Amino acid sequence: MTKFNALIVDKTDSGETSAAVRQIGLDDLPEGDVTVAVEYSTLNYKDGLCLGPGGGLVRRYPHVPGIDFAGTVEASDDPRYRPGDKVVLTGWRVGEAHWGGYAQKARVSADWLVPLPDGLSPRQAMAVGTAGFTAMLALMALEDHGVVPARGPVLVTGAAGGVGSVATALLAARGYEVAAVTGRPRQEAYLRDLGASRIVPRAELAETVKRPLESESWAGCVDAVGGAMLARVLGQMKYGGAVAAVGLAGGAQLPATVIPFLLRGVSLLGIDSVMQPFDNRQRAWQRIARDLPLDKLEAMIHPAALADLPALGADILSGQVKGRVVVDVNG
Repeated sequence: MTKFNALIVDKTDSGETSAAVRQIGLDDLPEGDVTVAVEYSTLNYKDGLCLGPGGGLVRRYPHVPGIDFAGTVEASDDPRYRPGDKVVLTGWRVGEAHWGGYAQKARVSADWLVPLPDGLSPRQAMAVGTAGFTAMLALMALEDHGVVPARGPVLVTGAAGGVGSVATALLAARGYEVAAVTGRPRQEAYLRDLGASRIVPRAELAETVKRPLESESWAGCVDAVGGAMLARVLGQMKYGGAVAAVGLAGGAQLPATVIPFLLRGVSLLGIDSVMQPFDNRQRAWQRIARDLPLDKLEAMIHPAALADLPALGADILSGQVKGRVVVDVNG
C-alpha cells in the first residue's frame, strides 16, 4: 500500500482548524522504531480537543490525532518487536505531540508499545483504550490501598462515560457493590447492565456543602469528575477509604478541607495513564484481559469510521458520548 488513509487536522494562517480524511504515504509518517498497520483506534476527550476548534492540544500542523491504537507490527528496528506481532499503544502524548492512531499506519517509538495480551483482539483493546486502561489503574490503586468488596460500596462518578463504564464493569466483576453516579437518567438500564447495583443522581453530589464530613458511605471511589463533586465525596468516605482521581470533567478546582484526611484517614490517589512505566502497563493490560467481562465490553461499543470522527469529537466534548467509540480505521 503506497498510499493510505489518515484523518488530518490542519490549521489556516487565520487560526481556523479543519479535519478531513486524506491520502498520505509512509514517507509522511514521523520518525520511530516501529511501523504498525493500525486496525482500530478509539475516541477520548483529548481526541475531541484535538479535533475541535483551535486544535486543542495540537502544537504542529498538519497533524494526525488519535491517542490510542491497536494493530500489527509491519516493520521494526527494535528487537523487542517483529513483523506480525500484535501491539497496543496508549499515552506518551501520541495523538497530541506525535502523530497518532487515526490512520491506517503509524510509526512510533518501541518504548511506547505494549504486546497485546492473549485473550484480547485489537478491536477489544480499543473498546478498552486509554479510558479502560485508566479504569484498571484506578482499580489496582484501590486494591493496593486495601479496598476490598467486604469493606463496602465503591462509588463511580461520571459512570456512563468511557472510564466510568469500564470501571463499573470491572468493579462489579470483582465482586464490589458499585454505586454509579450519572446526570443522565436514561442511562440507568445501561449502568445496571454493566453491574451497578445503585444509581446516584449527579444532583445529589454536585452541590458543595459547608460540613467537612458527612455520613460514612463509600469504601472507595473512582472519580472522573473532580471539582465540587470530588470535594463532596471526600467527606462521605468511610474511615481509611480511598478515592482514585482520574479526571476533571467537573473542574480542576478542589473546594475541600483537609478534615477527611486527618480525621478519617482518607487517601486521594492520583491516577496518570500517560507516562506509566512499561511494567505497570503490562500488568494493567494483563489484568484487563483476565478480569474484564468481554460481554459487558461489547455492550459499551459504538462503531465508527475515520470520517465520523470530526462530528464525534464535538459530541464527546459536550458529554454526549456513552460507552466506548471504536474506530475501524480501515472501514
